[in-house]
Amino acid sequence: MTIHPMDRRAFIAGAAAAGGLALTRPVWAKGGVTAAIYPGSWDDAYRSIVLPALKRAHDVDLDMQPLFALDQIAKVKAARRAPPFDVFVLDPGPRVTGINDGLFEKFDSKKLTNISKLPEGLADEWGVTVAAQVVGIAYNPKKVPAPKGWADLFKEPWVSRLGLTGFQTTYGTVSIVEIAKVFGGSDTNVEPFFTEIKKVLPSVASVGGPAAMPSLFQQGQCDVMYTNTQTVTTLRSRGVDIEFVKPETGAIAFFTTMHITKGAAEPANAYKYIDTVISKDVQAALMKAPNYFIPANKEVELVDLPMKNLDEMSQYVRHDWSKLNPLREGWIERFNKEVAK
Repeated sequence: MTIHPMDRRAFIAGAAAAGGLALTRPVWAKGGVTAAIYPGSWDDAYRSIVLPALKRAHDVDLDMQPLFALDQIAKVKAARRAPPFDVFVLDPGPRVTGINDGLFEKFDSKKLTNISKLPEGLADEWGVTVAAQVVGIAYNPKKVPAPKGWADLFKEPWVSRLGLTGFQTTYGTVSIVEIAKVFGGSDTNVEPFFTEIKKVLPSVASVGGPAAMPSLFQQGQCDVMYTNTQTVTTLRSRGVDIEFVKPETGAIAFFTTMHITKGAAEPANAYKYIDTVISKDVQAALMKAPNYFIPANKEVELVDLPMKNLDEMSQYVRHDWSKLNPLREGWIERFNKEVAK
């Protein structure tokens, strides 16, 4: 088994988020907005697609601060009354934290001209969905047969080709929760996962940080892993032999949302930015190579995805993050101590 540390780009982003690299807001000569963005593919895609689209549509300049979700929460809490950005982008767990900690302005979806193009229920008083995620199992069809479900990952021929990552990401957390459930656990009890992984850990191909997993798969250091469809389509576009499987207990769905920061300096431009993000043309562009985002806009025709329309996602497995959040930090610590050692 090989253990791989976090890659350099993720380290730099984390260092910036922790205060190792200064993040400052620009002083706008005219209209502008500052938004947090996930490092990596989100940052690249938004700079190439959303930034120019916002400028064309509203003559608003966009400054992006690359920060992972939990780092966004930490930055705003530390800044108090002078938030470093106007817009959050968050997965379900950090979204719940932001609501509970009072970090968002109340959201008025009527200010979005494109709100009618989203399926019902994707906007509320706190924010709006800008992308969907579907999580399941990825495998190399030339190396291993298709697994049927989560339990197969702990058996041969899959376990000796398995790539593991922990609870640091949303997709990692929900995947491990679902693994625990097939062995008798629940949304709040992942003890069966740790019991079963200890039995097979010496056979596991690799354990790595979330950012390292696509490279490990591409390099052939593992041939099966839990991940999202975006990673699968990205790797396939690079010529990697990879397929996506919906586990027999169901694929997992969650949504990425945007929120206006409490005390935002540019709230009007924040709405223009979010409205641009959910527009049909931008969402369609984000879905194409090399980005492969699952759109939130129902007018965008889905391509190379495990569903025909967004409504199918209502049948996928969802999780209550108000229950997961209080336990997640302890799970991360335990995984790092007992699995990624």
